[in-house]
Amino acid sequence: MSFSGYALIAAYVVVLVALTKPLGAYMARVYEGEVSSRGLLGKVFGPIERFAYRIMGVPKDEAARDMPWTTYAGAMLLFNFAGLIVVYALQRLQGSLPLNPASMTAATPDLSWNTATSFATNTNWQSYGGESTMSYLTQMLALAVQNFVSAASGMAVLVALIRGIRSKQASAIGNFWVDLTRGTLYVLLPLSFVFAIFLVSQGVVQTFAGYVTTDSGQSLALGPAASQIAIKDLGTNGGGFFNANSAHPFENPTPLSNFVIMISILAIPAALTYTFGKMIKDTRQGWALLAAMFVIFLPLLWLCVAAELKPNPMFASLGLDSSLGNMEGKEVRFGTPASALYATVTTCASNGSVNAMHDSFSPLGGLVPMWLMQLGEIVFGGVGSGLYGMLMFAIVAVFVAGLMVGRTPEYLGKKIEAYEMKMASLTILVPAASVLIFTAIAVVLESGTKGIANPGAHGFSEVLYAFSSAANNNGSAFGGLTANTPFYNTTLGLAMFFGRYPAKIFALALAGSLAKKKLVPASSGTLPTHTPLFIAMLVGVVIIVGALTFIPALALGPIVEHLAWKSS
Repeated sequence: MSFSGYALIAAYVVVLVALTKPLGAYMARVYEGEVSSRGLLGKVFGPIERFAYRIMGVPKDEAARDMPWTTYAGAMLLFNFAGLIVVYALQRLQGSLPLNPASMTAATPDLSWNTATSFATNTNWQSYGGESTMSYLTQMLALAVQNFVSAASGMAVLVALIRGIRSKQASAIGNFWVDLTRGTLYVLLPLSFVFAIFLVSQGVVQTFAGYVTTDSGQSLALGPAASQIAIKDLGTNGGGFFNANSAHPFENPTPLSNFVIMISILAIPAALTYTFGKMIKDTRQGWALLAAMFVIFLPLLWLCVAAELKPNPMFASLGLDSSLGNMEGKEVRFGTPASALYATVTTCASNGSVNAMHDSFSPLGGLVPMWLMQLGEIVFGGVGSGLYGMLMFAIVAVFVAGLMVGRTPEYLGKKIEAYEMKMASLTILVPAASVLIFTAIAVVLESGTKGIANPGAHGFSEVLYAFSSAANNNGSAFGGLTANTPFYNTTLGLAMFFGRYPAKIFALALAGSLAKKKLVPASSGTLPTHTPLFIAMLVGVVIIVGALTFIPALALGPIVEHLAWKSS
């Protein structure tokens, strides 16, 4: 790899870590109510916040706002399901609605179901080309709005879990409507506004004008893209305005925009580790979780970059230039290291935007983003969902440690007993089961196999990647699979639904259980959860669970394909 490739990766890690503390501290102040009560943003958004509370029926008395976990979960589900219905309806009616300069007709029922579930769950899987399927109104009012509120919903669940961990025998974990509103108004909206302006300065389009036809007869799709691209990345959504996503020059025009987009994808998930530490009043715990994420992320990033810097042996055998590595499916303006870095970043987060086609990656290069998703997208992960997923693994890790020393495990002063282990285990295993069950169905039924363009190991990888992406809240794809069919639209939608909502419910149930427990003072037998030893244990648990769950399936896809490459 060239010096510029090393410099890019080093600069990325340095900037990301540098942003963690200030952004994390700010978000802690947001969820503690400090930002809304004073400061510039409080003055700007305070009236909007209070109006939203009146519409939602939130009591003025802060003490009366708190909800038990069941009410919190019910409010979260009600809001998400309402959003799903609205997105579905707008797609079905877009042919008769305004802001439709390209005269887009209604989306089919199965595609509407798939897209509505996708954006409501923050997955943002796209079985369609945005510029050829969705009107401006649908892109803005349905998809962009869900980019904000689905991300804020995931952050709200995390904050509720943090309150459960730090509470002293409480019956409530906060108010969903308050957490949703504050996350949207004071975190996602101002960051997206600034980021959208930056994107426009780089050449990303932001217009309500109709499509432009060139002198050669080519139709150039335009639209209000910058505003959606900003929140798609900051909210770890990933759904592109255009079909080529962040490989499209109207979404990601320059190397600078590419770098800042990659930073924006992980900025909030990384910073939330510090938010966690601030809210429980022990920042060492947040830094430990961030360190565990980097311990997994950096070796897998190295593997992906190294794999893509090696030439495709099939091209090399034809005498083609292989000095730049495997350039198939990559943008020349970014190059191999930046494309591999982007692929690793977008799949370790539940983002799913792409600046290169993952289907064209080498077998090992494609295995890295696939396995990052299969780990549960907890290595940074989605905004909120990544950290509460990592906390589930932390609870499993302390439980294993407790078994090793023969005492009841504790995490941050709360005893971890049978109920907590059940909730943590279900949060981890239900998305994994969704991946494997739906993949098995797809490769057995004719309606699933006829969508595979590349038979054999790579075709299996395409199906496995699709359901790994859907059930684990990512949204990227191996592009060789024909997914816009009734079978895949329906099953992928179900995988998103069952991969996301049960995990949120289990996390909130765990929060409610922990909130009711008394804090146990640390003793000589308490396992410190901020030390290198615990970080190593946590990483080991994550990797072992991921390996035991998915290595058999990966052996049928990218691993056997890699062995075939080696023998060619």
